[in-house]
Amino acid sequence: MEFFYTYGTIKTALPLVDAENADFVIFGVPFDSTTSYKPGARFGPALIRQATINLESYILDYDIDLADVKIADIGDIDIAAGNPLETIKRIIETIKELKVANSKAMPIMLGGEHSMTYASVRALKPKSYIVFDAHLDLRNEYESNPWNHACVARRISELGVEIAEFGIRSGIREEVEYAKEKNIRWVHAREYNLEKFREIVKDMPEPVYISIDIDVFDLSMVPSTGTPEAGGLRFWEVIEALEWLTKEKEVVGFDIMEVAGTELGDITALTGAKLMFYLIGMLSR
Repeated sequence: MEFFYTYGTIKTALPLVDAENADFVIFGVPFDSTTSYKPGARFGPALIRQATINLESYILDYDIDLADVKIADIGDIDIAAGNPLETIKRIIETIKELKVANSKAMPIMLGGEHSMTYASVRALKPKSYIVFDAHLDLRNEYESNPWNHACVARRISELGVEIAEFGIRSGIREEVEYAKEKNIRWVHAREYNLEKFREIVKDMPEPVYISIDIDVFDLSMVPSTGTPEAGGLRFWEVIEALEWLTKEKEVVGFDIMEVAGTELGDITALTGAKLMFYLIGMLSR
């Protein structure tokens, strides 16, 4: 099927089906207009897809071959450069189109800056938003823009969605105070472990939306991202939490955001691609 706001781009290196018949539907959002430090997230979706060429489709851990999973890739959103609200509108309309065509399909968004996660949450209406991120993203505005990437969790909280944040190691006093006021629970990267994750998430309402800002990982793994931070989580720490979460909770969608770079084979994109393969694999069990 054709989507009004998407266009063809490099495809994920997997056997693909039409969106009407898919269990998972990938789309990219090449938007980075509010990036405040290192640019390049507009290339994230293409770089993640290209990095899948390096990966085996068979997931050893789950005895699942993604070549046997019904996956579609509908290309990238035709973003409105410099206009986050118009781009958000286009993402919402695309997800609505998808759900009309195939109500069982799970959207997978590849980014692109984190501000765009608001669109998926708005469209899919989860009860809980679970995010791995180096930053609290709870500012009311940044650089005079309430739709900046540093404000995405704040905007999502205003939708009435319950929020939990993990891997945090950057924020300002305003954000900490807002989290206390709104009962947003978060765990510092240096205090993070699987037990803390389970304790916080186990009673959160379903369904849930999962968001991975790639900067949650230590910058040695993900140097090509908009606001890299030292002291992040390890890959398997995040995978173990997601394995538990996808077994225990209903998931309506997920994203992998803030992958940036300008060269094929970038290690940040390779990390993002591996993470996407694992998430599809664990959600297919």
